[in-house]
Order: sequence, then structure tokens, then C-alpha cells
Amino acid sequence: MAKPGVTMEVGNDGVAVISIYNPPVNSLAIPILAGIKEMFDEAVRRNDVKALVVFGKGGKFSGGFDINVFGNVHKTGDNSVLPDVSIDLLVNTIGDAKKPAVAAVEGLALGGGLELAMACHARIAAPRAQLGLPELTLGVIPGFGGTQLLPRLVGLSKAIEIMLLSKSIMSEEGKKSGLIDEIVSSGELLNVSRCWALDIAERRKPWLRTLHRTDKLGSLAEARNILKAARQQAKQVARNMPQHQACLDAIEEGVVHGAYSGVLKEAKVFKEIVLSDTSKGLVHNFFAQRATSKVPNVTDVGLKPRPVKRVAVIGGGLMGSGIATALILSNIYVVLKEINSEYLLKGVKAIEANVWGLVSRKKLTDDKAQKALSLLKGVLDYSEFKDVDMVIEAVVENISLKQKIFGELEKICPPHCILATNTSTIDLNIIGEGTKSQDRIVGAHFFSPAHVMPLLEIVRTEKTSAQVILDLMTVGKIIKKVPVVVGNCTGFAVNRAFFPYNQGAHFLLHLGVDPFRIDQLISNFGLPMGPFQLQDVAGYGVAVAVKEIFASAFAGRTFESSLVDLLIKNGRNGKSNRKGYYIYQKGSKAKPDPSVLPIIDESRKLANVMPGGKPISVTDQEVVEMILFPVVNESCRVLDEGIVIRASDLDVASVLGMSFPTYRGGIVFWADTIGADYIYKKLKKWSEAYGNFYKPSRFLEERALRGIPLSAPTSTSSASKSRL
Repeated sequence: MAKPGVTMEVGNDGVAVISIYNPPVNSLAIPILAGIKEMFDEAVRRNDVKALVVFGKGGKFSGGFDINVFGNVHKTGDNSVLPDVSIDLLVNTIGDAKKPAVAAVEGLALGGGLELAMACHARIAAPRAQLGLPELTLGVIPGFGGTQLLPRLVGLSKAIEIMLLSKSIMSEEGKKSGLIDEIVSSGELLNVSRCWALDIAERRKPWLRTLHRTDKLGSLAEARNILKAARQQAKQVARNMPQHQACLDAIEEGVVHGAYSGVLKEAKVFKEIVLSDTSKGLVHNFFAQRATSKVPNVTDVGLKPRPVKRVAVIGGGLMGSGIATALILSNIYVVLKEINSEYLLKGVKAIEANVWGLVSRKKLTDDKAQKALSLLKGVLDYSEFKDVDMVIEAVVENISLKQKIFGELEKICPPHCILATNTSTIDLNIIGEGTKSQDRIVGAHFFSPAHVMPLLEIVRTEKTSAQVILDLMTVGKIIKKVPVVVGNCTGFAVNRAFFPYNQGAHFLLHLGVDPFRIDQLISNFGLPMGPFQLQDVAGYGVAVAVKEIFASAFAGRTFESSLVDLLIKNGRNGKSNRKGYYIYQKGSKAKPDPSVLPIIDESRKLANVMPGGKPISVTDQEVVEMILFPVVNESCRVLDEGIVIRASDLDVASVLGMSFPTYRGGIVFWADTIGADYIYKKLKKWSEAYGNFYKPSRFLEERALRGIPLSAPTSTSSASKSRL
């Protein structure tokens, strides 16, 4: 097997083909970048070389800079290891070289890979090659000259769209916009690229140095208007993320003062912003998501996933219809079972609405929608269950009903069939206690709406087989979910860790803090909406059911109030009847409803937790901390009990399941940036003032007193062994 590296072959035509080989995506590791420079320098020196072609072996041009380098920079705080690629390699060595270079692009050219291609004097691409600059998703900006090169090839508006949205385009769109010069088949790619390179060298085609071009930039006044509008939009959609404005700063420098000045600005900003908390959080989350696919004693014991081609879904309500939608969209045949024809019709119509909704938003074509819906069959009995590979039960949270269903499934389904439940809170051992097939029983906990939310919590008991876990992980990936394997307990990982979130908000409200202030501050922190608006959207029935389950499971550390009961009694059920904490009207944003305040006052009197009967005085920072530190505290218990394999799994689950801000890295990562000691002292102070809800966990106290990060691995206790 060939070693990763850069090679050069000079043909009889005088074209030097420089080939990058660093599987799987030809990432531009520091040695690879050094190899490209070395080969370019040699080619320019050699008299037998007239022109150059840059090529990626293995069907991919390059997936970009090696992200592992960012991880090392974040660990050490030393950004001096970052190579000066833009000036030294892409500008001086390639762009201003005395011999022309052509990029032969296929598969993908992303990030630094696209910047390398843009520095060349022409770009020939194979069909359907993916092109983009996704650096902002890692908290940095394009650092190999991209902020200067892309606007000069596709124009300012298109370049800003691609960079700020981290939007990939295909080579066909690249050809229309000017990013790609010609599209040819993969088989012809190298030959055509060689011919282009020779044509440029011999002046049959124009020799265009990308950084010297200004024809697509427009007037300075136009450019300023485009940049101003982009800055306003970034403020709205990318709050708390400095990389968007930093990217626009570098672009503006190049437009106003010229490309070389822009490249210098880009290099300076890149080295500064790579050390930002935002970049640290986003890079951590990137690696954390990758790590979820490694599960000890499941993915490392030589097992191979079995094909899952037919899945039965029991229950066509909100969750069941969403799960069925996700499956058929990924070419998996679904049998949807309901208890009567009315409910079945509703379930089928919900699935159809989900699919056609994607078509109306141009996320799915008509023919793919028709194909997906052809994979759905509605039934009222178990006759179609004899040859399914998996069943996902998605009925109401009723223990006896679920036990009855699993007893029936065991008799009807084939012996290899996976028996999964979408329960969000109920202990799997209780659901399967009457069956003999407990090795096949597993939790497949989707988040609502199931066809949209990216997380799949795979809940295992101590009896669930490794094969079943692996099979469900594989299905999760097929349906474009991120599977996170967790242990079995009330609420599992995400709902367990976040049950204090709503309760903390209610506690603060009963201490006299305005609910709309709470929502605004949590939204400012980075969650999509505050806890009270979220309760409106979810509906109060969920709040009532969940409250009882958690109050029973975690007695002594929950906060209970009469508020939700009072709201329901008042005829409110949140968004579903357009009346909750907020007023909901078609075509307008939710507005705070002042008429809810007397109901809140009544609940406050009943709860009687305000010290001396007077509202407490708290800063904005304390409001956020009093809601999120209890979540950190419960996350510590989740870690201590071994409910997750790694702390980073809980980070991924918090981001994908609870919409915790990605740029903050996840709940545990964010807590470590603040420090266990600070969180422990705050919780201790509040517990002394307000009671057990804020009492620090043993794990948090131990980590705080010993100065150990919360994310540091735990010792493998008997409890964690039993759960994972």
C-alpha cells in the first residue's frame, strides 16, 4: 500500500502532474503541504517542464486542511504550528509562478482543497464534484487565501453566500458561476487538464492569475452595500459567532485595499480566531460526533451489521409518523400499524405531509417523494410482521400497553428481528420483563420531529446484544442520524440530563423572575428559544407526564409547582391552541401574553419559595447559570453512573437533542470552560439559600475539590459496567 505523500510525474508533453495521496479524503496535512511546495519548486526549476497539473488520487481532489492540527493548537494554545500556506504556497509558489498550473478536480475540493484549486490558473472538474469553503463551521475563516480568491472568481455576493453559509455547490453550478472552467468525464480529466495547462503556457488560452482579477468585484460602492447587508444578516443568524464578521473583515480588506493586503489580513485574523472559544467548541463537537461511532465491545469485536430492509412502526402519531418518514426517505420499506382505520389514515396523511413538505421547501424532488411514499404500507394487524427485520414501537408512554405489545411481537416476528421502543423515559427492563427475547430489546429514542432532528439515542440494557446495537447504529447512519449509544435509566442521557432545565426555569420564575426575561436571556445564550416558549411549543401534556416520572425517579431533587395545572385550567395549552405564556397568531412572531401574569402570581403564592415573600434580585448572568448549572449537575450524575461512554457523547447529545449551542461545544465542554470549582461553589450557595434542587452532586464536588475536568474519564464502576 502506497504511503501518504505527494509525487510528481513529468510526461513527454512537458506537463508535470503533481499528485496528492492522503486517504481517505487527501487532507492537506502539514507534510502534504510541504510536499506540494517542494514539487512545485522542482517543476518550476526543471527545463523539461512547461506547465503543471495538480491532481488528487483516489477519486478525490482534497477535503481540506488536516483538522487534527486545530485540535492540537487548542490543547497547547500554540498557533505557531499553523503553516503560512496562503502567502508562501498559494500566492508566491503557485499563483505567481513562472509556469501555469491547472487543478484537475474530482470528488470533492473543500476548504483548503478548493483554495489550492483556486490558486491555480484554471480548474477542470469531473461531473458532480463537491466544492465549498466550510471553515466557518469550525469557528475559523478560510485561511489559504479563500476570502480573496473566491470573490474574484464568482463575484462578491456568491462568494459571501458560499463562505458564510458554509454552502457546498456542485461543479456544474461552479461552471456557471466561473469557479470551474470546464467539466469533463473522470476518464478524460487528466488529459484535458494537461492540454489546458499547455495551452496556457503556449498562450493559446489566457493566463489568469486569480488574485490579479477584479472583473467580478463590481464598483467599490456596490461592494460596500453587499458587505453591509451581509454583516446585518450575520448578526441575526450567527449571534455569538465572531468568525462571520471576521471573514467579512478579511473580504472587505481585499476589496478596498487589494488582494495582497487582503491575504495578509486573512492570515492574521485566521491565526487569532483559531484560538477563540467558538473555534474550540466547534472543533470539539466535530471530533465528538466522530467518536460516537466507536463503541467498546460493539464496533471493535469483528461484528458485521446485518441488512435491515423492512421495518415495522407501531403507532402513527407524531413520533411514529416522523420515524416512518425518516425510514422511507432512506429507501427502507415501512409497515405502519395502527389500532383502527381512522388513526391509520391520520398517520399516513402525516407521513405524506412530511414528505411533500420537503418537496415544497425544495429539499426533495417529486420523483423521490413518490418513490419514498411507495415504500409505505398501512396495516391494522400483525400479518405483515412475519418478515420484518426490525420493529419500532412508538405508542403512548403507557407501561402495560408497551409490555403487551412486546409480548405479542416476540411470538410474531422472526427470531432475528430487532425489537425497539421509542420510549423517552420508561426503563427498558420493565418494558421487556415478560419476554424471553431481552437480548433483542433496545431503545430507539428519536427526538421530535423525528424526520428532522438529527439525534438517535440508542438505549441498551445489560442484556441487549452487541449485534443489535451495531445493527441499529447502522440504520441510524443510513437514515442520516447521529447514533449515540447510552445506558438504561429514567430519561436515558438527554432527557435525564436536561430535566432540571425546565424545572430550573420554573424555580426562578417562582422566585420572582420575569418569565419573558428568562426566555430572552436563554435565547441570547444561544438556544433557539427559551424554556417557557419551548413548553408552549411542546404542549403542556408533555410537561405534566414528564414531571410525574422525574418526580418519582429523582425524589428530593426536583421542583414542583402548580403552574402548568393552573394554565390548563385557564384554557391554555401553548401553541396548539395559540394561548400559553405567549400569544400565537398566524403570520406573526409569538408575543408575550400579559394576561398570563396573574396566573403566575397565583402559582407563586401557592409555591411560597420567595425569601420573605419578595422577588429575588439576580443579574442576567445568574439567570442563565441558575437554569443551566443544574443541568451540568445532573450531567455529572449521568457521567458518574456510566450512562454514556464518554463525556463527549453527552456533548453531542446535548447539541443534537436539546439544541444546546454547537459553538459552545456541548454541555460538559461548556462547563469545563467555566470550571467545576466555580459551578460547585455557585450551586452550594444556592442550595443553602433555596434547598435541595441546587444541591451539588458528589461527582461535581469531587471534581471541583480535586481540580479535575468534568470531561476526564471516570473510573469504571460496577454501576457503569451494568449500564454499558
